[in-house]
Amino acid sequence: MNQKRGFFAILVLLALGGVILAIARHVVTGTPFLPGQEKSVWLVEARIDFDADGGAVTASLALPEDQLPGYELFAEQAASPGYGFAILTERRSRRAEWTRREASGEQSLYYSAQLVESENRDDNHANDPPVDYARIVYWDEARELAARDLLKVARERSSSPQSLTRELIKLLDSATSQNAALLRSGADQRSDLLMHLLERADIATRSVKGLYLEDARRRQTLSRLVEFYTGSEWLLVDPRTGAVGLPADFLVWTRGRASVLDVIGGAKSRVQFSMIRQSVPATQLARASNGEGLFSRLGVQRLPIEEQSMFKLLLLLPLGAAVVVFMRVIIGLQTSGTFMPVLIALAFLQTSLVAGLVSFVLIVAAGLALRSYLSRLNLLLVARIATLIVLVVFLISALSIIGYQMGFSTGMTITFFPMIIIAWTIERMSILWEEDGSSEVMKQGGGSLLVAVLAYLLMQNPLLVHLSFNFPELNLVLLASILAMGQYTGYKLSELWRFRAMDDL
Repeated sequence: MNQKRGFFAILVLLALGGVILAIARHVVTGTPFLPGQEKSVWLVEARIDFDADGGAVTASLALPEDQLPGYELFAEQAASPGYGFAILTERRSRRAEWTRREASGEQSLYYSAQLVESENRDDNHANDPPVDYARIVYWDEARELAARDLLKVARERSSSPQSLTRELIKLLDSATSQNAALLRSGADQRSDLLMHLLERADIATRSVKGLYLEDARRRQTLSRLVEFYTGSEWLLVDPRTGAVGLPADFLVWTRGRASVLDVIGGAKSRVQFSMIRQSVPATQLARASNGEGLFSRLGVQRLPIEEQSMFKLLLLLPLGAAVVVFMRVIIGLQTSGTFMPVLIALAFLQTSLVAGLVSFVLIVAAGLALRSYLSRLNLLLVARIATLIVLVVFLISALSIIGYQMGFSTGMTITFFPMIIIAWTIERMSILWEEDGSSEVMKQGGGSLLVAVLAYLLMQNPLLVHLSFNFPELNLVLLASILAMGQYTGYKLSELWRFRAMDDL
């Protein structure tokens, strides 16, 4: 009895501790309990990697301006142990510069910026006069003739710089034009090719590099758009789609000819970007990020953005685990394994629910068919599982490629499915089929999918996502509830339904 009291006392302490810590974090840092109360803040981090050669190192990275169309730079900071750091401003361009007397081996430098969404989408550079275009590009005779023919056709079909640009993009997209195919084959970037053609038509251009902001994206590179001068203003155009104007989710990082990254004293330099969106107020986010309090130091918001994106998913796992325990212990629903529904729900977060369900059923059905053939070969268990993993990899690759060729972009996202778990699930279901029949397979497979869907619906709830990420201590409450359910030894709801006829006796 005393041991049981001690156990329940621990449960109460865990739950109370989680709630008290969450309230304390709310009071100290001001992080709201409800999402969407204030402005959204984008945290964008640039990570620079290079191999230093042992001497002095100078790394320079182009930075966004203070005022950007659609966004306002709220705060910025750099993480670079052992390096001197400064932000240099020349005219209206800004660059971050890291310096060090000696460095060798692999080096990583970080720059992060907090950007607040703004209603002001006016571009300060829209009326800048063109100063540095007219780049001379030397093509061979064949490409020179192709460019002339393409420009001639575009001029005949246009009446202004806007319409000329639009027609050029259409012609470059033409699958039947040999001139377009020849020019495309010799160009590394569509944006560069479009700029060269426009400049030959005496239209000033400049390159615009930026990021398409999407929550929890990692290892992104800058996308390139093109600006052309109409005679009175600069207009932005997507060189692939021909859409004119600034895309709603596009963050302009830099424009013009200046390089994005320069590294002196190193080789193999590259820069990648990570981004995450938070719904906390901008002022309170700054206080949490820059403060020296205990909650600020222990919060996951202090980690690099790439790790924050990972933790945003990991902190949802306890929620999915609690759903599995509840459905199995209290409801009595059978599932195929304990972890599989949680991992499948996690994959649904990446693929969307419908696409994930269809892909999962197709992969498991095809896997069961292949597994039935493997059972005739009398392979050892290890070899059979290994063969099944290879076949699952092929199945997922085939579905991704077929989906992409058919124009379904969601086909590419099914690679998020945990392959080892799927292979093991197919193996277990196949054995279950041989021992207990197809009805048991349908029961456990359907139960797993039902639990995965329920877990997915909770794990993509905006309120729960907000609480799990900004108040990770609330997982102590989930831990207490899981421990409490683990002590339950009474009838499950499914058993009460099955034996309901005994009440009439």
